[in-house]
Amino acid sequence: MTTTDVAALVRRAAERWPDRMAWTFDQTGDSLTFGQIADRSAATARTLAGLGVHRGDRVAVMLPNVPDFPLLWLALARLGAVLVPLNLNYRSHDAGHVLADSGAGLLVTTRAYNDLADRLGVRVNYLEDRAPEAEVLLDRSHPEDLLNIQYTSGTTGLPKGCLLPHRYWTALADSMVSDFPHLGESDVMLTCQPFSYVDPQWNVLAALRSGAHLVVLDRFHPAGFWAKIRQYGVTYFYCLGLMPTLLLRMPPDPRDRDHAVRAVQCSAIPVTIHRDLEERWGVPWYEAFGMTETGADLRVGPGDHDETVGTGCIGRPLAHRDVRIVDEAGDLVERGTVGEIVLRGIGLMDGYLDHAEATARAFRNGWFHTGDLGRMDEQGRVYHTGRLKDMIRRSGENISAAEVEEVLLGHPAVRAAALVPVPDELRGEEAKAYAATDGTVSAAELAAYCAERLAYFKVPRYWELRDELPMTASERVAKGRLPRHTAGAYDRAAR
Repeated sequence: MTTTDVAALVRRAAERWPDRMAWTFDQTGDSLTFGQIADRSAATARTLAGLGVHRGDRVAVMLPNVPDFPLLWLALARLGAVLVPLNLNYRSHDAGHVLADSGAGLLVTTRAYNDLADRLGVRVNYLEDRAPEAEVLLDRSHPEDLLNIQYTSGTTGLPKGCLLPHRYWTALADSMVSDFPHLGESDVMLTCQPFSYVDPQWNVLAALRSGAHLVVLDRFHPAGFWAKIRQYGVTYFYCLGLMPTLLLRMPPDPRDRDHAVRAVQCSAIPVTIHRDLEERWGVPWYEAFGMTETGADLRVGPGDHDETVGTGCIGRPLAHRDVRIVDEAGDLVERGTVGEIVLRGIGLMDGYLDHAEATARAFRNGWFHTGDLGRMDEQGRVYHTGRLKDMIRRSGENISAAEVEEVLLGHPAVRAAALVPVPDELRGEEAKAYAATDGTVSAAELAAYCAERLAYFKVPRYWELRDELPMTASERVAKGRLPRHTAGAYDRAAR
């Protein structure tokens, strides 16, 4: 079955599984059935209507991982309005940018954030002061209607708003059932990222589409993560960023393999620890590739898993997606040759809000240009090799930032790493490494560690060690916030 809009997903789930448990929120103890989700999202839509929200209006939501966040989202879907998620870590500058750029006329939050809300210059509704309900026609949305203005993580420059229609979300939810991991009624899913990010949102819709039970944690706690997996009988979860590395660094537990998980999906599994992750917990970890702009694109399935562990393979395109590897001119390259990964198919964003030039650059010749580098093997599997913008050109040699970062993350003292270019009069560019460490290693020691594992020209010249690195909402290093100069850095050449 292919669903047409998010409101249809809500109605269908309530009709098929009215009394089945749908959501459990670990921190608050709240649980809702599929029938209750339908009822409460309709009531929330009527409350929004009482606040003057109409079809097409844009509503910002700034809430922790509580049932009100997804209920508000589904209510907006049923009302025909648009969600603008705000990260809880935003302050006046970044929150103000998103509110002004999106045109959101209302912010829904709690009084815990009233100091910030008072400074943002937008009409605010606190959950503690909900308005009376108003009668309104619901469920009139179409696949092409806008549902989210989802701001990119902003690794460089100010975040841009991705225009995500209902079709984007339903294509993603459908793929979780029709393609691997083939979620069904017997599955228990778990999500632990903030609801301002897309992953918990698609988890909600995948559960509505499949009948699976979704467990929501307040956030990611590596020390207690697998205890929650065992407690709730979780069979599937998705993770990304630093999560696999942090999990593996937790002390081994005799109960590590005492769980019901049948599959873990993860984006950017560190190749050096992929096999270690599987051996420790006794479950396959499957690579998955997607972007805020594109939704679900490529996945490794059981048929390719064993052969591709630790290779950087991101799988094959899903049924609704086409993929190519192209050169700078947009022409197809030969199998095995590195080029840019480009995509097309249903369920892509409609573009960047009020950024016509950026949208045109992204969608060229009928394909979405990801900015990611990859190659395709003879079997049609794609391997991620880096970012187009993350190439450092040093004395005519190309250095992949992703490759050096992968090596650094293999050091037990390194929690996060980033490689950026800095200008150099002689070589054009030099590489500067940033690393978040536990304080037990020096820059000289990390340089030596890299020199043992990489060609000499790939070893960063400049080093800056910190306790933490700035991170995006998707748990990636926000490279745009890292200085591109050498002042105060350790210089390996000068020792």
